[in-house]
Amino acid sequence: MYLKLNGIEMCCTGEEKWGDLLPKLPDGGAGALGVLVGGRTESLNDTVEEYAYARVLTYADEEGRRIYERSLQFLFLTAAHRLYPGERVRIRHSFAQGLYIDLPGVRVKKEVVEKLAEQMRALVAEDRPIERLSVSTEHAQEYFARTGQTDRLRILGYRRFSHFTLYRIDGLEDYFYGEMATHTGQLSVFDLKACGEGILLQMPDVNNPAKAAPYVKLPHLLHTYNEAAEWHAILNCENAADLNDMVVNRKLREFIRVNEALQERKIERIADQFIQSGALLLLIAGPSSSGKTTFSHRLRIALRTQGLRPVKVSLDDYYLDRDSIPREPDGSIDLERIETLDIELLCDHLVRLLRGEAVEVPEFDFKAGKRLPHTHTFQVEPAQPIIIEGIHALNPRLTATIPDSLKFKVYISPLTMLNLDDHNRIRTTDARLLRRIVRDNLFRGTKPEETMAMWASVRRGEEKYIFPFQEKADAMFNSALTYELCIMKKYAYPQLLAVKPSSPHYTMARRLVKFLNYIQTADVEDEIPVNSILREFIGGCCFYKDED
Repeated sequence: MYLKLNGIEMCCTGEEKWGDLLPKLPDGGAGALGVLVGGRTESLNDTVEEYAYARVLTYADEEGRRIYERSLQFLFLTAAHRLYPGERVRIRHSFAQGLYIDLPGVRVKKEVVEKLAEQMRALVAEDRPIERLSVSTEHAQEYFARTGQTDRLRILGYRRFSHFTLYRIDGLEDYFYGEMATHTGQLSVFDLKACGEGILLQMPDVNNPAKAAPYVKLPHLLHTYNEAAEWHAILNCENAADLNDMVVNRKLREFIRVNEALQERKIERIADQFIQSGALLLLIAGPSSSGKTTFSHRLRIALRTQGLRPVKVSLDDYYLDRDSIPREPDGSIDLERIETLDIELLCDHLVRLLRGEAVEVPEFDFKAGKRLPHTHTFQVEPAQPIIIEGIHALNPRLTATIPDSLKFKVYISPLTMLNLDDHNRIRTTDARLLRRIVRDNLFRGTKPEETMAMWASVRRGEEKYIFPFQEKADAMFNSALTYELCIMKKYAYPQLLAVKPSSPHYTMARRLVKFLNYIQTADVEDEIPVNSILREFIGGCCFYKDED
């Protein structure tokens, strides 16, 4: 049997594992965490199969980083089990290049963090195997019941498959939806730090995987996550099993109303902050599928209830002609760069508008990639707020000529806090991708695989142009809705199941399918308000309807 691994042709008997082939590579398979076979991610412990081309996954790959993260989580859980057997551990959410972790029954002090780090390094030195076990669902349920892991026991009740994959280190068994490293010795790069009342588990630095990512203080983001935790306490919904119970017991409608009311109160508070600041320019930015457009409409209405009449300046009008935009080294055009905008003209117009002057705003033809020859006149009244919404809204270059005292900046993102269970979180990026897949398919005629093909580029743009400015915001808004996954599943799940294993996006589709397998579908869309952020993605939003 012949195959190519990283472009190197190899002859195999068919009995080898992918890991057995690594020594045949020029670099010996340095940093290998898994293998991409067609569109599927496989473990280094999987048996080799004939395929035209396979590629080693390292930390430089998105899927490689996910393998490392899942495995490092398990390493932490094993260390915590050794030191504090029976104590609950909750993997709460991502934070910078790390994970925020709770040990509710342990008071986190410097000595605790040091002991956990020491135990993790001992496990790395022992180079213990990370075993993959295929067991019956009944076996898994019995194990979780016996070890008091009720959160996993409950979510397993909603899984419709008869067999189950568990992983084991040093006698501790757990499950994770995705492939894992094969040995603890592969997980030597990490750091642990006390963070608030919890612990921050730092991953390798994306730009230098040989070292742990540096600790970055993000007080605004941490506060917003803590606020989301308070909302979950109010909603009495900690994990997917809690949400599923409400769907099954037909108690989701009131849950939706309370969830939406919490967001409405937050929007009203942001409106109050803006008024109290004395600013006139309201700047709104956030990553893809965060609900920026709907949020800006709702914030505008909240300001109108207090006697203000905000107007919106569209950044679309200020695009430069495509043929005048500097090209990338490969000849392509990065349409998300701030240099695609006529910043000088925008800054001039904003200064004049705030003085009460009229300006001639250009109009851009997206099909032609050029400005139209005509303009339209625009003017605002004294003290009339101006709203600018877009990915660059918080970049100071965009509004460099406006005094900071006249600017109020809002960062919006769906910071998903609903996890499957204590040890398996649902990533914010995956929840945003689901939103994007559904919206693109419903309203843009874009197939899921096309959306997934663009996602890596979208994410790179966010890392460069959005995230660096989030801590400069005066207010943050979490646009995640705790109930949304049980609504989104109806739209996304069948399309994701249709992605074939031969597709280069199969791994991404399966990743979404795997956590959606645990989510119950709800048929209560008539309960979702017409101004809900979720309506931006599933349709029926009042802000997109013409006046009668």
